[in-house]
Amino acid sequence: MSQFSARPALSTRGGVMPRGDEVASFASYAEAQHAVDSLSDDGFPVQCLTIIGTDLRQVERITGRMSWGRAVASGAGSGLWIGLFFGAMMSLVGNDAAGSMSMVTAVLLGVVWGIVFQVGSYALTRGRRDFTSVSQVVASRYSIIAADRAAEAAQALAGVPGNLSRGG
Repeated sequence: MSQFSARPALSTRGGVMPRGDEVASFASYAEAQHAVDSLSDDGFPVQCLTIIGTDLRQVERITGRMSWGRAVASGAGSGLWIGLFFGAMMSLVGNDAAGSMSMVTAVLLGVVWGIVFQVGSYALTRGRRDFTSVSQVVASRYSIIAADRAAEAAQALAGVPGNLSRGG
């Protein structure tokens, strides 16, 4: 029924895999969360359950083309925020007249620094990566593991919509 050890030893320490039996499996985290919530509503002791994302995959979503203009705009935007932050910090320390001047100076230096950094990074790719993207790690499946009362949990979850391991 499970690829996990049957010993009921839950640990809240980081880096230690929880032990128990797989009692249900779902395609999405929301479905697994809903299943545990329904068990909680029915009075089941959910503290012996764990949701584990398995079959991890790295997904890179392409968000657009990268160009020199986009590198400049992106660098200016990020540099602006950095400049605002440092300018705000300097204006808190300095007097009023110098504070507003240091804010403007910090923003301008931040924009220039951001542009130089971003354009330099883009130039180093030499056309090998002319797109922008966002990466994330996602699970293909979410298993519910029970350290105690596994048979009872499996039976209660057998009829839950979305359960991929309906054997119970």
